[in-house]
Amino acid sequence: MSSGANRYTTDEMMTVAAARELRDGVLCFVGIGLPSEAANLARATHAPNCNLVYESGTIGAKPEVLPHSIGDGELAEHADSVVPIPEIFSYWLQTGRIDVGFLGAAQIDRFANINTTVIGDYGSPKVRLPGAGGAPEIAASAKEVILMLRHSRRAFVEELAFVTSVGYLDGSDARSKLRYLGAGPTVVITDLGILRPDPQTKELTLTQLHPGATAEEAREATGWELRVADEVGETDPPDEKELHTLRELREKTEAANKETQVLRELHARIGAARKR
Repeated sequence: MSSGANRYTTDEMMTVAAARELRDGVLCFVGIGLPSEAANLARATHAPNCNLVYESGTIGAKPEVLPHSIGDGELAEHADSVVPIPEIFSYWLQTGRIDVGFLGAAQIDRFANINTTVIGDYGSPKVRLPGAGGAPEIAASAKEVILMLRHSRRAFVEELAFVTSVGYLDGSDARSKLRYLGAGPTVVITDLGILRPDPQTKELTLTQLHPGATAEEAREATGWELRVADEVGETDPPDEKELHTLRELREKTEAANKETQVLRELHARIGAARKR
């Protein structure tokens, strides 16, 4: 995909579009993976005062490379503060102090409920996923939630194998009956476009397409009859700064990963030599 002199991939478009949803100055609870990449891109571009919070207890995290997990030392090394995990949940999240929850998912349904637990029967699953972690609490208590995942029939399903984190249950006012602090998912960003919940039914509706993507392509990649807005906008392509910053972040992360792997192999050889 290209725009003028800037060539970019669909994944880069998705990450940039997701990053743009994050406003400067917000307190954002970030999930590992795609959300972490987008959140750190936002912090490095248009939202320098965005405060990133990770489940391990880091507040104001400023990683120079993308973390492997919530326990990655990179997060603590550059954070403004590190607090106990119970404090992250009981003081920051469950009291409604978190402005935005930024999550990924393995599966999502039409009402933005997500699954990160299992594919198939719970007792004997085809695939066992990473699990819930803090996602259910983030989905329940953050003032708003941004979701990010690649668009395919395997991910956008008619019925979830397991509801890990609640979006809008079966739609309309179902979520409000649970008396959650947070308003729920406000946007879902994919590699094809952007979906937002209908104000009344809460069903996800395609409102924006990335350059080159079509509504028919999005329908074919969705496991239910996808609702499409009467007027579908087009996402602005990544600009030079966004692409440069994202690629630089990925390159730094890849270099750090290679360095870590070399050190692990060296330590393994030293350990083996000592046992001889």
